[in-house]
Amino acid sequence: MIATTIKQGRLFDPANQLDMIADMHINHGRIIAIGEAPSDFNAVKTIDATGLLVIPGLIDLSTRLGEPGMEHFTTIARETKAAVAGGITSLCVMPDTDPVNDTFAVTELIQRRARQAETAYVLPVGALTKGLKGEALSEMVAMHREGCIAFSQANKPVINTQTLFNAFDYAATHQLLVMMRPIDAYLGKDGVAHRGAISSALGLPDIPAATETLAVSRLLLLAEETGVRLHLSQISTARAVDMLAEAQARGLAVTADVAIHNLHLTEFDTADFASFMHVQPPLRSQRDCDALRAGVRSGIINAVCSDHTPLMHDEKLLPFPESVPGISGLESLLPLLLALVREKVLTLEQAITAVTHNPAKLLGINRGSLQVGSPADMALVDCEYDWLFNRHQLLSAGDNTPFHKWPLTGKVQSTLFQGRLVHQ
Repeated sequence: MIATTIKQGRLFDPANQLDMIADMHINHGRIIAIGEAPSDFNAVKTIDATGLLVIPGLIDLSTRLGEPGMEHFTTIARETKAAVAGGITSLCVMPDTDPVNDTFAVTELIQRRARQAETAYVLPVGALTKGLKGEALSEMVAMHREGCIAFSQANKPVINTQTLFNAFDYAATHQLLVMMRPIDAYLGKDGVAHRGAISSALGLPDIPAATETLAVSRLLLLAEETGVRLHLSQISTARAVDMLAEAQARGLAVTADVAIHNLHLTEFDTADFASFMHVQPPLRSQRDCDALRAGVRSGIINAVCSDHTPLMHDEKLLPFPESVPGISGLESLLPLLLALVREKVLTLEQAITAVTHNPAKLLGINRGSLQVGSPADMALVDCEYDWLFNRHQLLSAGDNTPFHKWPLTGKVQSTLFQGRLVHQ
């Protein structure tokens, strides 16, 4: 590891209430000092961070990285390069791979590919049930022991309530984190757009808000009964925010995240049938968007994620209802968060906390901080850099983004992972 000094950056770390212009010193992959260097420290490399914001490497709670299953299109090596270009140094990988991550073999493959890439910290999320079929429970304890950070059904709801109860009860017994996207198995099953004026005008099969809120209610009741550590993934409705707040007020240990695109886009953005706007959960109403923003601001929603889903170009060329839902979001997560700061929707502290300290605390990992002794994972950001987001310049294999040609301010200039410069 190269001994490195980052000179005169604005060190910003909400986890430790740190906001100061100072030098930072790194050795053996860890932060060893802030301010004055230790007497026996000799920097081999110096990075001038004057005028730059130095933040902990971002932690993304929901990504898909192409392996296993899509190696013909993209790989973990390629997608993690896209991640660090966006300042993301830790990524949770959803279990809906091919084959499904419901065995140690798949978990180990993901980890091995990540180790070979040496670009970012990849955290496999295991399948809650075998094959994500919602029938038999996966071997959660064994998979957790081998590296699965949490367990999820990805986009596949568990229909049988008894099975879901058993899964929650088992996870609670062993203090395992369960991450569930709230989706009703039947209501809105064939829908592609939010049930409202736009879907009605366009004649698109709709997805009512109740598709989510019915599932949220079920999940919260079972969490209360079993005591499981429940995290609601990518909530999208105002009512879900209210239900989450009520549950937290009652002392229920439940957390949630929202995808960054649901904080910027609404059902009105689907009005021209643009398939790049086809996502799950769908883009909701302006009222929902406002409630989600308020939820992040208040801390009811703990984290913001990219929900990165790289897709082949042909999969988005189809008509809106036939296109595959998903956004390539790794490289837009941070600049879109900074846009919310510039709009005064969030403070800088609220925005950075939602992608660093809070996800780290939720996952129980020693990341998301600039504390002395922590892994030297960080991003150096020019917050005044004006640029146009261009899908043709993405490092991800997926160019499926609705933010093409959006004017943005704030861009990652350098990213360090375990003290190594992995993007510049």
